Amino acid sequence: MVPHTLFIGQQLYFLPVCESTNSEAQLLLNKNGATEGCTVVAGHQTKGRGQRGNSWEAEPGMNITLSVVLSPSFLAARQQFSLNMAVSLAALDLLQEQGMAEAKVKWPNDLFFEDKKLGGILIENTVHGNTLQHSIVGIGLNVNQMQFGYTTATSLRQVLGRPLNVEKLTARLLELLEKRYLELRRGQTDNLRYAYLQALYRYQEVHAFLVGDCEVQGQIVGVAEDGRLAVAVENELRYFGFKEISYCI
Repeated sequence: MVPHTLFIGQQLYFLPVCESTNSEAQLLLNKNGATEGCTVVAGHQTKGRGQRGNSWEAEPGMNITLSVVLSPSFLAARQQFSLNMAVSLAALDLLQEQGMAEAKVKWPNDLFFEDKKLGGILIENTVHGNTLQHSIVGIGLNVNQMQFGYTTATSLRQVLGRPLNVEKLTARLLELLEKRYLELRRGQTDNLRYAYLQALYRYQEVHAFLVGDCEVQGQIVGVAEDGRLAVAVENELRYFGFKEISYCI
């Protein structure tokens, strides 16, 4: 599997089994063994991580589990959520190419289709001074898995009704990731933000949210530069960090 890219995936490591592709990528980075675009792909990830330590469930050989090393030193630390937007859009680009035009990104970076989770993104940043030094971009995407421990999970195969070639999808995802990353590098942040908002799950819909122990009615109206979710709650604009607000189902 060699993607048609300039740098993402050109240095590629395939591991039949590993605990976490993000951890493996970090080890390579620590040993100076990773150039920008270095990609670690796992056939089976046994201890995949989600946001804030959540686990990620994946059957061997059925899904995309990978991590990419990037060096976005052109971004200030306060702008790091711009990278989340670019990565999320790359994953959505892949889903839309497969005919899933209704796929959404649930803030901050879960991939959803019709209220069910298709995948997720975990980005771990190293900051030097006021800028990003390195970012390890982890992407998990449910492709051919048919059974899940949660009723809120789904896969491309479940949605599309057919099996897919995981290797070809992985190569295409890396191509789309490079395209979005280069847009970010060229300073097209406003375009990325607009596209991210248009693809944001329940954007501008009035919905019930849980804030602390209180249920409130709110409307997502945007995302701040630092990644906080902007929600209009009872005629007041409020900003929430991750896990400070959740959807009421």
